[in-house]
Amino acid sequence: MQDKINLETLRQTMDAFYRDFERKRRVAYDPVELPHRYERQADRETAGFIVSCLSYGKVTLFKPVLEILLSRAGSSPYDFFLKFNVNRHAHLFVDIAYRMNSSRDITAFLHLLSLFLRRYHTLGDFFRHNFEKDDPTVINALSRFVDAFYAGSTSPVYGKNKRPFGLLQMLPSPDKGSTCKRSLMFMRWMVRADDGVDFGLWPFIPADRLILPLDTHTSRIALRLGLTERKTIDMKTAIEITNNLKRFDPDDPVKYDFALCHFGISGQCPSRRSARLCASCRFKKICFS
Repeated sequence: MQDKINLETLRQTMDAFYRDFERKRRVAYDPVELPHRYERQADRETAGFIVSCLSYGKVTLFKPVLEILLSRAGSSPYDFFLKFNVNRHAHLFVDIAYRMNSSRDITAFLHLLSLFLRRYHTLGDFFRHNFEKDDPTVINALSRFVDAFYAGSTSPVYGKNKRPFGLLQMLPSPDKGSTCKRSLMFMRWMVRADDGVDFGLWPFIPADRLILPLDTHTSRIALRLGLTERKTIDMKTAIEITNNLKRFDPDDPVKYDFALCHFGISGQCPSRRSARLCASCRFKKICFS
């Protein structure tokens, strides 16, 4: 964090920003709105995981795809995918594809999810038994999760047990150098206490072990606020920003993520400076852009 920022001024500004941000209104423009449609924990976990894995690009493009996918699963995505069978159900998803993910990739993903649920019961159960209390972050547990998820055979879908890019892209491993933005977003949804956005379903993982789900918006704003000087969007940058956010809230550093991300998505903090927007921005006195 750059020394010329007055830490207390930035802390007060960030906390006021989080407090005043219209989180509930912005939920409608975020993928988290989809798992909010379910009441049962297992359904929120299952829907949230599927949603997070395909949440890349513009929300106006991927959200309709996810709405169709979830609608095919009926009222309980957990019950449906627990019993998912390629021979009986693959035809329901043959017309669903998104950018790098073909319909076969998506079907293989859903097949592996079904195998995973049958073995571990729920996503929460897996993390409850695979998050170790002395882990400094959720990264180790996330790596174990990715390995366990891909342990099943994809032969029923592809004809042989293979892992094409379109499948691996949906759930990348931190061991392969990925920022794991979407997986870390899912972890934030599950772990953080319910504040109208996140669900607080996994209290067995402390919120201070989460890492900021870094994307172009949060990266740009973090640079402007001096939370990092690194321009590379990678895990190292995400950890650095998270550690600096811990100076404001050591117990819940990623609480700022949703507001910061939507501050960028909404256009209030554009990629190029805007005299009109910058003049009224609450960060204008501490912004380095």
